[in-house]
Amino acid sequence: MSSDFSPDQKRYLEGFVSGMSASRVARTNAPGKSEPVGPDAIHIKAQDRTVAAGGKLNDQEKIKRDEHPFDAYPRLIKQSETNEAPKPADNFRWRYYGIFYVAPTQTSYMCRLRIPNGILKHWQFAGVADIAEKFGGPFAHVTTRANLQLREIEPKNAVNVIEAIQDIGLCSRGSGADNIRNVTGTSTAGIDPQELLDTRPHARAWHYHILNERALYGLPRKFNVAFDGGGKIATLEDTNDIAFHSIVLL
Repeated sequence: MSSDFSPDQKRYLEGFVSGMSASRVARTNAPGKSEPVGPDAIHIKAQDRTVAAGGKLNDQEKIKRDEHPFDAYPRLIKQSETNEAPKPADNFRWRYYGIFYVAPTQTSYMCRLRIPNGILKHWQFAGVADIAEKFGGPFAHVTTRANLQLREIEPKNAVNVIEAIQDIGLCSRGSGADNIRNVTGTSTAGIDPQELLDTRPHARAWHYHILNERALYGLPRKFNVAFDGGGKIATLEDTNDIAFHSIVLL
């Protein structure tokens, strides 16, 4: 260094240059942004593209990104143990398990099932009635998608209902929020002499594919799929996002 600098100035400049060099090396060796992986990667990438383009994520997308609902089940168990009502973020997450906290009109959960093609065994129907009587209203509602809903479920019974439903071979998973809703089919499937196709196995196959493919738990809410077997009673499948219609080709 030039002899024009004092010893203190030289030490300061040496430290400054050394710090700049260290910072440059750190930036060079810093790992790049990791690529999203796993079943949620497609949704995370879509969120990233939206933000990069100047857009903003809505509250629901932020909640899913912060903690995916299917990774938060232990907290739902703890809330049930203390009869705790969910905060708004968890109220959204728990809809992935089919339960909806319907405050302020009611301080309780509603539980929506998944019943592919709207068909269940007689003993399952009786089992749903038992669950409603033990943990709910006791009553059940029939939905417009050939489904059942239980109401007036106290927070302490949320997990009891979810697991009791699974004990009788049914489920409530993914019946709300950003998920594909109950798969419907011809209401007289298998017994209509005029049907071209029995929709039951097709609705069932879609049902289990949806349940077991986590990447599908991120579509727009109220995404609907329906099968029509071409029988005497129509399914009104054309009102769904994906519709399968049976026709005769001559």
